[in-house]
Amino acid sequence: MQTPIYNTTKALILSAPLPDETRTYKPVSHGQLIDLTLEGIHQAGFQLGREEYSSALNGRIANGRFTIQSVADAEMQLEVGWQNSYDKSLTLKFAIGARIFICQNGCVSGDMGSFKSKHIGEVQSFAPAAITEYIKDAGFTFRRMQGQRELMKQVEVTKRTSAELIGRMMIEEQFIQSTQLNIIKTELDKPSFDYGADGSLWQLY
Repeated sequence: MQTPIYNTTKALILSAPLPDETRTYKPVSHGQLIDLTLEGIHQAGFQLGREEYSSALNGRIANGRFTIQSVADAEMQLEVGWQNSYDKSLTLKFAIGARIFICQNGCVSGDMGSFKSKHIGEVQSFAPAAITEYIKDAGFTFRRMQGQRELMKQVEVTKRTSAELIGRMMIEEQFIQSTQLNIIKTELDKPSFDYGADGSLWQLY
């Protein structure tokens, strides 16, 4: 069963006590990640839009999302984010993605601008440099995502193909839960938003 994640404040996740370092575990604080991300955005010459935080287990698990106001088009905006934990349940993850304006969903480019690292070895020295470099490359990643979006709009997806893909997402890949199927079916029958590409792979995504 997945741990519920709730929107929260920066103050709450900063107040979560940092666990002790051991021979095999080197914690990275949420505060350090916030500072590194904001500094990376500044060094890249980007203009910060807004910061959003969510957490679970009283801040032991935390997520940060930062939109970039100066890198956007009419449909989406550059976003960088990270996930961190103090209870060893999750690895430190950092990713570049986009916020879709019309529905406020996120879109992550997993293989072009992300890393994840266990809290062992030299993660404390690796993370700062990696975060800064990824953010500096975020503009290029965003342009790649724009191109992918336009290609997805040109791919027609039938109802049967949609059903097959959704079934594989649930049974093979296991990143869709059974409780989400009714929501997906409702959106397929009567979409809540107009993505400007009816019947396309982009709309299904």
